[in-house]
Amino acid sequence: MRGVWVGVILTFVWLDNARSFQFESTLDHVRTKTSADIQQAAVENLIKRTLPGRYSNFSVVIDPHISNNGKDVFKLEKVGGVIKITGTTGVAAASAFNHYLKYFCQCHISWEVSQLNLPDVLPEVNLTITFNDRFRYYQNVCTSSYSFAWWDWAQWEKHIDWIVLNSFNFVLAFTGQEAIWQRVYQKLNLTDADISEHFAGPAFLAWLRMGNLRGWGGPLSQAWHERSIQLQHNILDRMRSFGIITILPAFAGHVPRSFKNLFPNTNMTLMSKWNNFADVYCCPYFIDPTEDLFQTVGKMFLEEQISAFGTDNVYNCDSFNEMEPQSTDLEYLANVGKSIYSAMKQVDPNATWVMQGWLFVHSFFFWTPNRAKALLTSVPKGSMIVLDLQSEQFPQYDRLDQYYGQPFIWCMLHNFGGTLGMHGSSSIINKRVIETRNANGSTMIGTGLTMEGINQNYVMYDLMTEFAWRDEPVNLSQWFRNYSIRRYGKEDVNAEAAWEILRGTVYDFSGSERLRGHFAITRSPDLNIETWSWYKYTDLFEAWNSLLTAADNLKDSPGYLHDLVDVTRQVLQANGDIYYDKLIDTFNAKNTTDFQKAATIFREIFKDLESILATNEAFLIGKWIESAKKCANNTIEEKLYEYNARNQITLWGPFGEILDYAVKQWSGMVQDYLYPRWDSFIEFMNTSLAYEIPFNQKLTKTLIFLLYEEPFCFSNKVYPTEATGDTIEIARQIHKKYWYTNSSHALIDIKALPAKPKKTRSKSKKPCEACQQKPHLGLRRTVSKMKDLNNLHTYLIY
Repeated sequence: MRGVWVGVILTFVWLDNARSFQFESTLDHVRTKTSADIQQAAVENLIKRTLPGRYSNFSVVIDPHISNNGKDVFKLEKVGGVIKITGTTGVAAASAFNHYLKYFCQCHISWEVSQLNLPDVLPEVNLTITFNDRFRYYQNVCTSSYSFAWWDWAQWEKHIDWIVLNSFNFVLAFTGQEAIWQRVYQKLNLTDADISEHFAGPAFLAWLRMGNLRGWGGPLSQAWHERSIQLQHNILDRMRSFGIITILPAFAGHVPRSFKNLFPNTNMTLMSKWNNFADVYCCPYFIDPTEDLFQTVGKMFLEEQISAFGTDNVYNCDSFNEMEPQSTDLEYLANVGKSIYSAMKQVDPNATWVMQGWLFVHSFFFWTPNRAKALLTSVPKGSMIVLDLQSEQFPQYDRLDQYYGQPFIWCMLHNFGGTLGMHGSSSIINKRVIETRNANGSTMIGTGLTMEGINQNYVMYDLMTEFAWRDEPVNLSQWFRNYSIRRYGKEDVNAEAAWEILRGTVYDFSGSERLRGHFAITRSPDLNIETWSWYKYTDLFEAWNSLLTAADNLKDSPGYLHDLVDVTRQVLQANGDIYYDKLIDTFNAKNTTDFQKAATIFREIFKDLESILATNEAFLIGKWIESAKKCANNTIEEKLYEYNARNQITLWGPFGEILDYAVKQWSGMVQDYLYPRWDSFIEFMNTSLAYEIPFNQKLTKTLIFLLYEEPFCFSNKVYPTEATGDTIEIARQIHKKYWYTNSSHALIDIKALPAKPKKTRSKSKKPCEACQQKPHLGLRRTVSKMKDLNNLHTYLIY
């Protein structure tokens, strides 16, 4: 019987090793080329930056030989009062340092705040951890625009430190590629005008790179190109010094419109229209993959890029991001894959292609299994790594049979557009990562974070990164409790109770609804917004109450103050949904008295939101706009970059093509963008009730666009970059106003609320034909704000 168990154990070991090594023939070369000495120095300098007064308490050794299976390993031990860190790579050693701070010193390093109160005598430790997979991936192609668009080297340096502290060794590096493309286009005889009309502005480069648009927000100046080249050198040098494998872009087939004139005999087609952008900003050409020009351009780009930046032999390429191929023919789809990879291999025989798997989610019905298989199997197994981009909600690895043998990385996407709003799927992450890794026939080779924007919901990212080394689920209640202690620097039963409620509510989503950070207060005014929630608002309010109760004990904690703003923001956001429903219901019932009561409270929510957000620098629009302006080389660039920054987080296009997709709940933006348009919309509704005339929503929304949404993009108003007001005092004032126990002040009786808000509402009646012909009385208040009433007719027929 003992022999049977030995056989079973050996079988499991063999299966694990077989899974670990099944791609070694093609991926073994995908490793850092940086010497151990350089990696050691990089980690030592990281420790000095993190703990300038305590760095001598740590020593670092880089030794690749402590691993016997090619996976990263780190060891921690206390020797003579010094914490000795040994890692297979600089990334492994940096993550060991963070692990010690986090789990032995109860410290916390996040995007927004750090808590580094180390004990005088460092705790004993004797620990070895082996990572589960070869790769820990970081970034989404959109993060470069939604979060990093305006970053300087100081911001990048801090973030790269965070990247390695959290063990990521496989990282996208997209900065500066437009400067490389400029050189290639010039060699292909494109004029400066041809190039300028093609390049998008700095806030929209992510979608230029994927062929979704062209020209919008541009052009790019030579100063921008030069700045980007230098920044990319700094980024790559630092990343590689830690042993990070950097992922550079490759040619995906998209080219400027002028290519058609320069190469009239080459077969190329216009890309499909993306999000209804007008022709002037959409649809670059896509070179047929069977054409020689495809190989020529792809080869030229990689040669130029490698000459400038070197290479780690890994390249990202996404030809069909949110756009479908021109043909469903399986041979055509296979040729696309072959051509993309061939262009890489001509320049780099060791090239590995990294592809975002978002196309299989977004265009689910186009990418049937046989079509996906044609693309995925067009290159040798192991020559392509697929990023299963939203594994926590819409995994594709089972539907597509483990990507037909291609290795994939299990990724948590979580965030779209960098929007704010507390949510997460902690229970799913706690189980699914491990289950997928251990499944029979799994081709999973790593974990990753693929959020579109950072600086939100850090708790989810802190949890997800741990499954790079954890091999069993955690006790989530205990984990969230410990998170609170680390983040705030001390125990507090009320704060811990708040996080336990948040864990079981906002951070326990398991549905199939698309979470995009869109709520009544952040949406452009409309009569037909559907509000919904997967948790009880009453539970959220109880978490808020518990967190605020901890104020006296945690008032000196930056993490606590940040989270108090965020949870108060979430409560006001939820109240916005509640009172939006009341607003619409009373309007449809033609109950003027109750409508005006709901309108008063709804408007007040915006004012309270503005006041609490202003108390913390993480929630200021001024930080975003001023960072954009600092990138400028002259006043013309400054105006262009400010427009880019404002447009991305509002209209997202000249006419609101992706309206409010990346909207932010930031101080300044609430006051001058979110509130004014709702204030005006409500006044139109009120006039409709008062005069008993139909509500012309189409015309009202057009006026709101012309008077509030579009002007915000062109405004040059300067906003604060430093916080104002006392977070705790303002949170208490808001709590006093909204909390149900203060009946004389309460605006909301949470005991009277339904468990969950309704998800649907009836559509409003179609306006009468007369109201489509001419403005009704509800226009008077807004029209009176126009500077030039002679242009009223133009505005109304726009």
